[in-house]
Amino acid sequence: MKKPLCVAVVGALGAVGQEMTRVLEHSSLDVGTFKPLDVVSNVGKTVVFRGKTWTVQESGAGKFTDVDIALFSAGASASEVLAPLAVAEGAIVIDNSSQWRMTDGVPLVIPEVNPQALKTHKGLIANPNCSTIQMLVALKPLHDRFKIRRVVVSTYQAVSGSGTPAIEELKLQSAAFSNGQKPQVAVYPHQIAFNAIPHIDVFEENRYTKEEMKMVHETHKMLDPAIAVSPTAVRIPVFRGHSESLNIEFVKSYELEEVFAILSKAPGIEVVDDPQNARYPLALEAEGKDPVYVGRIRRDVSLENGLNLWVVSDNLRKGAALNAVQIAQKLVEMDLLSR
Repeated sequence: MKKPLCVAVVGALGAVGQEMTRVLEHSSLDVGTFKPLDVVSNVGKTVVFRGKTWTVQESGAGKFTDVDIALFSAGASASEVLAPLAVAEGAIVIDNSSQWRMTDGVPLVIPEVNPQALKTHKGLIANPNCSTIQMLVALKPLHDRFKIRRVVVSTYQAVSGSGTPAIEELKLQSAAFSNGQKPQVAVYPHQIAFNAIPHIDVFEENRYTKEEMKMVHETHKMLDPAIAVSPTAVRIPVFRGHSESLNIEFVKSYELEEVFAILSKAPGIEVVDDPQNARYPLALEAEGKDPVYVGRIRRDVSLENGLNLWVVSDNLRKGAALNAVQIAQKLVEMDLLSR
């Protein structure tokens, strides 16, 4: 009988770290020891996990020697330093930051898309970008059947993707606006309340943002480098739940009924598509839930073999915490905890 796991959450008191703890708590993983790790200012605070209270410790050398799996959500700069240290001390790191995603030899994994990539891990596994995760969960079963030539994706992303300060800023700006006061701007370059900002992360030389190019590069690494991806990423005043409009061009012809059948049976997807009764995926209804919701399924009337989808998911769950925990579960299922 295998011994219970020791699982650490690095960045345990952040928005994603807290969600990781909640998802982990309800997972099938046999966790005997839970180790919340964070910055020094949070040391001594407590986290309740499966009925027990665990004290937050500072992340650093010597904290991973007894850890089997370390779920990281501490940002790219922290991961750059701490992830190799944790791997050297014997832990398997599943990192939610952008630091290692495109590094050769580091698997970038969505369990519904490319679980076989886990077989090549050397102790470090990258969790993809939230917007890429929900897109590829929807695209994978369709690509398997019809082969995707090109996808145009427009994202409508919640402020929780920028962390707790952005959530608080939206609350404060909304209250100020409603009271006739001038909203204060700090997190984003413009007011986010009652607005839409077509700017997520920094702009690159090709005039796309880093967030947009993540979707291109990650799709190529995980699904198929031959798929052309044209992204536009927009921040909207929603607390949780990213929405995406996908315009897909297939190589093969298709019947809409088969698309519905494929998506309805695909792992991780729930189809919500009853336009006559105003039923389609909504960010508000996805909050706190695990599936990737797909709806507004319809032919592109302007393009042969074209299809339009509306895809919604809770960015803190499947877009981050849930995917990381599912990777951990796959490691156990596939007997890949040893290196």
